[in-house]
Amino acid sequence: MSGPTLEQIAKGDGLALCAAGSWTARFAPALEKLVGEAEKLTGSRPNIFIDVSQVSKLDTFGAWLIERLRRALTNGGHEAQIAGLSANYATLVDEVRRVKPAVPLPASGSALTAVLDGIGRNIYGIGETLVALVDMIGAVIAAWFRVWRHPSKFRLTSVVHHLEQVCWNAVPIVVLITFLIGCIVAQQGLFHFRRFGADVFVVDMLGVLVLRELGVLLVAIMVAGRSGSAYTAELGSMKMREEIDALRTMGFDAIEVLILPRMVALVLALPILAFLGAMAALYGGGLVAWLYGGVDPSSFLSRLREAISINHFIVGMVKAPVMAMVIGIVACVEGLAVQGSAESLGQHTTSSVVKGIFFVIVMDGVFAIFFASIGI
Repeated sequence: MSGPTLEQIAKGDGLALCAAGSWTARFAPALEKLVGEAEKLTGSRPNIFIDVSQVSKLDTFGAWLIERLRRALTNGGHEAQIAGLSANYATLVDEVRRVKPAVPLPASGSALTAVLDGIGRNIYGIGETLVALVDMIGAVIAAWFRVWRHPSKFRLTSVVHHLEQVCWNAVPIVVLITFLIGCIVAQQGLFHFRRFGADVFVVDMLGVLVLRELGVLLVAIMVAGRSGSAYTAELGSMKMREEIDALRTMGFDAIEVLILPRMVALVLALPILAFLGAMAALYGGGLVAWLYGGVDPSSFLSRLREAISINHFIVGMVKAPVMAMVIGIVACVEGLAVQGSAESLGQHTTSSVVKGIFFVIVMDGVFAIFFASIGI
């Protein structure tokens, strides 16, 4: 196996760099020296091209050195060209050429530049997130219409499986947490209302707060942390193992097969969990009002009927499916964004939970403004 060479041949006002021999990682020290010396020719001639017709063997290391040399010799409007590239190595060189040069980092000495750079990157990241969410919403809607036209494509078994995971298995923790929250809200309300002799008004506060806001919001946050993170981890693991690419290769639509059943299950599960959570919170609040505040169950139920109306229940139930869609979209977007490492999976799972909770709270605020504007 002949060693690598790089000969300089003048041709008129141009210069040819004729590479020959084996340009592989085995001859890395010699290649680095040859390319380093050739890179110093930048600006010496207006036209420089690299002739690789005599290269007998080329691997990724050698292809990258040739591309690095081409970039170094590119001067203003004169771009160095690679000539004599055989068909066997053309694809390899093209792949290396697609690698973008590293973006120089801002000078560490400029604090203002670093701060502005960080702000710009964060704003760009927010824009990328919003674009990805809108793109996923469009893909899910399109998949739903395709399934609507061809019901045989609907994967009922998958929906039932995910419904069990998201809804049935989540009932104990949701009921327990909302029960405890109802107890705490009632206890704190009684503690403060007792100063004014208005113990019974804790029932009004508990009923309205649980049915309109606290019940569905707490359940949505728990679902985002429990099921949203699970969706991201499942899709991310499939992405890492290239199972999603395999589905596409077999002619299946990943949105229809993987994401739509999860979305349908989540939209069905969250209203059910929100209802059970609200009932558990009311039960816990009523228990504390009886044992701690002396409000017997009959008085509690009578006051609760007077304090709430069907509108309070409707407001909470309307929020639930919308919040479910937000959680599902965010979780699926983050799952499909996972790269081929465990670190990336962990980062996107954490990001899924944080973004899911953030958007749930934002949507709750939007709903609060909307219902207040229409007088409900």
